[in-house]
Amino acid sequence: MDLKSKIILIYGPTASGKSDFAIKLAKKIKGEIINADSMQVYKELKILTARPLKKNFKKISHHLYGFQKSNKYFSTGDWLKIVTKKIVEIRKKNKIPILVGGTGLYFKALTEGLVEITSIPFKFRNKIRLLQKSIGQEKFYKKLLKIDPKVANHIDSSDAQRSIRAYEVKLFTNKSIIEWFKNTKSNYKKGEFLKLYIDYPRHELIKKINLRTIEMLNMGAILEVKNFLKLGISKNRSISKAIGVAEIKDFIQKKINKDEVIEKISIKTRQYAKRQVTWARGNMLSWKKIKPKRFNHFLKKI
Repeated sequence: MDLKSKIILIYGPTASGKSDFAIKLAKKIKGEIINADSMQVYKELKILTARPLKKNFKKISHHLYGFQKSNKYFSTGDWLKIVTKKIVEIRKKNKIPILVGGTGLYFKALTEGLVEITSIPFKFRNKIRLLQKSIGQEKFYKKLLKIDPKVANHIDSSDAQRSIRAYEVKLFTNKSIIEWFKNTKSNYKKGEFLKLYIDYPRHELIKKINLRTIEMLNMGAILEVKNFLKLGISKNRSISKAIGVAEIKDFIQKKINKDEVIEKISIKTRQYAKRQVTWARGNMLSWKKIKPKRFNHFLKKI
């Protein structure tokens, strides 16, 4: 398999072993790794967001990890601009760019282009988020279909993030997000990408998520959250909504015990993984599926 002219994309649910697989692949093909996870771009909470360890950074060049201040707004568009430049830099060194992460919207923007929707004020967007939170995703999705029926076959009923985005776009611009997306175009040809999806068996993933939650706490996630809370970063910032922040905060305030922290974080992480898998089913039909047991087999073939 000739990979010299390729951009490799690795997507999968949280805790599926994407980062480790990416490192093994990068070693074999002389690649460099680029972050495609919206939480791992931030400086803070490296343990809680499962950022690759520093020792791995020494083995293989990693890019776009922990470079963004948490109190700053960082959009998919911001990521796309930076990652496009980074791909050029890596190719100039005759290396292969390997993008790895669990943020589907990042991959969608890279492969299909990003629509330039009219800027929507933060206060307006926040009202929509509060509405979704107050009535729940099920009722919110029904409201969305009433104002924008075109999204029915494009956005899954359980996808809160995309539902909120579609709702705010329709309400503010009076134009369906589906119509906006018709004008998108990627900077790359379809054949430039090798798209790999980590297909992790759910029952095994659940076990791995539980073990990883315990490991995070043992690595110092509680102290990490203590220090993060001292920064006074707004609750509306993306990083403040990272799984584990609210749960560990409750533990620090002695509202719950350690076993409850582990259980609550594990449940939220499993729910997040399920949403990632659901998103993949609707957006990654052309991706090559690889099961963890086949990692070594795949690496031998290339």
